[in-house]
Amino acid sequence: MTLPVAIDAMGGDKAPGEIIAGARLAADEGLPVVLVGPDDGSLGDTGGIAVLPASEVIEMDDEPGRAVRTKKDSSLVRAAEAVRDGHAAAMVSAGNTGATMASALLRMGRISGVARPAIATPLPVPGSTPTVMLDAGANAECKPEWLLQFAQMGAAYFTARYGGKEPKVALLSIGEEPTKGNDLVKATHELLAAPGTGLNFVGNVEGRDLLTGDVDVVVTDGFTGNVALKSLEGALRVFMRILGQVIGSTPETKAAGDVLLPVLMPYANSVDPEATGGAMLLGVDGVCIISHGSSSARAILNAVRAAHEMVEGGLVEHLREAVAVAG
Repeated sequence: MTLPVAIDAMGGDKAPGEIIAGARLAADEGLPVVLVGPDDGSLGDTGGIAVLPASEVIEMDDEPGRAVRTKKDSSLVRAAEAVRDGHAAAMVSAGNTGATMASALLRMGRISGVARPAIATPLPVPGSTPTVMLDAGANAECKPEWLLQFAQMGAAYFTARYGGKEPKVALLSIGEEPTKGNDLVKATHELLAAPGTGLNFVGNVEGRDLLTGDVDVVVTDGFTGNVALKSLEGALRVFMRILGQVIGSTPETKAAGDVLLPVLMPYANSVDPEATGGAMLLGVDGVCIISHGSSSARAILNAVRAAHEMVEGGLVEHLREAVAVAG
């Protein structure tokens, strides 16, 4: 019998309503899920989905480490424990990112040999497979050897989720030349370019290259990665708003919009963050997906789909093998 994906029913800006709706959509597809949250009826109609009881909630503004230590009966902690104890195959949460990471790390543990877990985020590439960027916020300060591990884990994740035996791995910098960048970037470049890493390293890329699809995996420290991710999200949001305003501004542009919108919609859907379901926390001993705080039912459904695929595809074992290459 396939183990369910444990969904934090209380995590996210739209919890529990949209979270439960997403869980029900997943169950309707035949994907096994279990909700984690209060079992006093306050979740409403779960559609018959089982609930693992948890009486506490880690709020979005709680300090992650302290919250995980003090709120031991929180939905986040109980979800991670369900994976650790073999009651669930994976966990999904749209709640506090830091607390999700801390819960997974402290309860599930890390893969042997992994220095630090990293958040891997799929960046949309219209008409192609996403580019995986990591770290997207787990580690603000990094060492070169950590970035090497991020690259190895990112390549294994890309292959497990999107296919391809030798994904192109690049390092985010301020120039393509190996001599460009700060000390961390230059030292990391030397490690990535060295033989025996098991990587198809293609050199540096710049921020303008993130959505081109020219590479499969982009490695950076968590501070830079999070700034880049939020910048891309903001730019795409502004562009879509401008496009909507222009199309609706005059009768002529409305007529043009009637022709263009059906053609543009597939591209709009491909750059929608909800299509990916969230980011994957790589390096912990289990599958953990961190969804956007504003996730809707559609995002939760896609997160459960991704979690199920990664469990079925043996992601954790692939990560274990990838990290062992440098061991």
